Formats: sequence, C-alpha cells, structure tokens
Amino acid sequence: MKDQYVRVGTSYYKKSLYPTLFGDPIEILVPWSPELIRQDHGKNFLSNIEKYDGFVCIPEHRSNHYKKRVQDYYNIYHAISKEPKEGSIANTLKFISHIFGDQAEMGLDYIQLLYLKPAQILPILCVVSKERSTGKTTLLKWLKELFEFNMTFLTNNDFTSQFNSDWTNRLVIAIDEVLFKTDELTERIKYLSTTNTHKTESKGKDKKEGYFFGKFILASNNETSFIKIDSEEIRFWVRKLHPFENEDVNLLNKLIAEIPAFLHFLSTRKLSTENKSRMWFTAQQIHAKALQSLIKHNSSKNEIVVANVLINIMDSVDLDEIQFCFSDLLNFLNKYKIKYDASEIKKIIKQNWKLKQQSNSNQYQKITVTNDLDFYQNLAKGRYYSITRKFLEQNFDELMTR
Repeated sequence: MKDQYVRVGTSYYKKSLYPTLFGDPIEILVPWSPELIRQDHGKNFLSNIEKYDGFVCIPEHRSNHYKKRVQDYYNIYHAISKEPKEGSIANTLKFISHIFGDQAEMGLDYIQLLYLKPAQILPILCVVSKERSTGKTTLLKWLKELFEFNMTFLTNNDFTSQFNSDWTNRLVIAIDEVLFKTDELTERIKYLSTTNTHKTESKGKDKKEGYFFGKFILASNNETSFIKIDSEEIRFWVRKLHPFENEDVNLLNKLIAEIPAFLHFLSTRKLSTENKSRMWFTAQQIHAKALQSLIKHNSSKNEIVVANVLINIMDSVDLDEIQFCFSDLLNFLNKYKIKYDASEIKKIIKQNWKLKQQSNSNQYQKITVTNDLDFYQNLAKGRYYSITRKFLEQNFDELMTR
C-alpha cells in the first residue's frame, strides 16, 4: 500500500492508473494531501512512503533499462506499457512504406531511433497533403499508441503560449493542422529541434531549466505554406503523402495490434544509416521534392517579381540565358515600374540565387529596355552576371504569371 504514494521534495503524490482509449492504462502522479493519507491509512503511514529530492526526466523505453529512481530523483518519463514480442508486422511495414515512399528504410530508422535512442536529436518530420485519406492522422494516432503518454498533441496556440510545462518533457510533440505564419515561430521550432536544454514555465511558478529531447512532427493540409523556411534550411524532412489506393477503415486497429511485434523488430533490426550529423541524417539524405516545393513557395515577393521580369525579358528577346550588370537589372525594374530596395535586390542575386559576378570587366551582350518596353541588344563592358531560363523555371515556374 505504501508503494501507492511518493513524496517528492515536500509534496505528496498518489500513483494513479489513467485510463486510455484502447485499454492500456498509464501511471500518472496526482497531488495528494498528507492529511488525506493519514485519514485513509493512519498517522504513522507517512513515514513509510518512498521519498525523492525532486523530479527528473530521463527517457528510456526498454523495460530492462528504464529506471523510476535516478539517484535520489523521481523519473517522470513514462515507461511504455507494451513489451516487445515476436509476431507479424505486415500491416506496419506496408504503412511505413506508404508514408515514407522511397525513403522507407530511413523512416524505419527514424522510428527506431525514437524507440532506442530517445535523446538523439532528429529532423523535424513534416507530413503534408491537401488530399484526404492519406494517412497523416493515422500516423500521429499510431505513434501516440506506441509512445503513449510520452507523446502529445499541440495546436498552433499551444505552441505560441508562454506556458509549456505540459509538453517540454515529451518525446514526440505533434502539431496537427500546423500553420506558422511568422519567422519567429519558425526560428523557435528550429531552435527547439536542436537544443538539449529548455526552460519550462507553468502558471504561477518560476521558470525551470531542464533537459529537452522533444522531436517535432508537423502535419498540414497546406503543402507549400504551412511554415516559413529559406533555401538553406536543413532541419526539415518533408514528406508529401498521397491517398491510399484502397482505404482500410480498420488500419489503425491493425497497426496498434502489431505494436509489440514492431517493438521486437526495432529491438533487433540493424539501422540502415549511420550517425553523420547532429540530427543523425544529413540534409542530402532527407531531401525530398516536397521540401523544394516548400522552399519555392517561401521565396520572398521581391524574388518572384525579379524572376518574372527576367523571364519576360528572355521571352521578348528569345534567349535562354541573359547577361546583365547590377545597374542593368535596376533599369529593368524601373522600366517595369517596380518599386524596389537596391540592397534587397543585391541580396537576392548574390545570396539567394548565388549568381557569380565576373571578376573583371568583360564584354557582354547588354539588353536595354525603353520606356515603351522595347528591347535592344548591344555589346558593352562590365562585371556582369549570367542567369539561365532553366534556373528560373526550376525555382519559380509554379509561382510566376507568364
């Protein structure tokens, strides 16, 4: 009976089995007054209750490695209730193949690392699709059943709130229907995805720094606008999902039934990748077409405008590549009556597009645009840039109005 209670610091708690939707209860701590404990069990009962100096959160899923007492601290990370057991995982492997496509082995690595190396930093996994019945929600619900109380769901408002004590000690933090419209939110999730400490804040309590090992999974119907990222981004693993060929309404139940066998599989499987970056996977490994689409649609308005002007000039003079000095480009924009910041335009061509200027003043084919939008070509000398139609179409064709 005394094992039913603990004292952590100067407060008493009762261990309670919290019921879950699919039947496996999860042990949680409920604050309990010492007076009630005396009333229920007698005045000498308190002296026999196990005592801890404070809370700590050390993630571990394997029952033979998990410890509730870590020195004199109570580990609030939850032991998962399902034990590995040999069995069939046919539905699980098929589902993972559907979610990760040609990156299925890395998808298995990702989940295996969550299970066996929960403190390992991992990329921000994004599953996106504007179509229905693609498996986004099923993936999140299945992972929730796998990692139980160690996974939580947030809304956009939850993530922006200053009070974060309900999610900073969770392994998986899922944000469904995510829509981050500001750079500030993007920077925050990028910071959290690579840090190992973070300050937790609860209502009415001081901030407290502790370990942070959370992995973010974002799900959205907005394939190309759910978050603002730049072309240099390496933390996001974006998977565009497609509808199931044949939808199985019982798929989630089948996946949950296979969890013990899947845990056994993860316990014995050899990882297909090696640790080659702080987020385990390299940017090249997790790169996918969906990420490139996201980057394209996150291009600044000025970037799209400049690309439009250049491709229109190429069309007008029937060229697949043009050469221009910076003053030529500003002249183009002036003739198209486009307002601009010269420093922003220079940043676009040098930093964003990484165009290389000629090291010396050389002869090039200069294009001149008149006020009536007539075009003339003549030879000139200068330290010019070159840009191709192929580059512009590959990066901006979906966004430009031709």
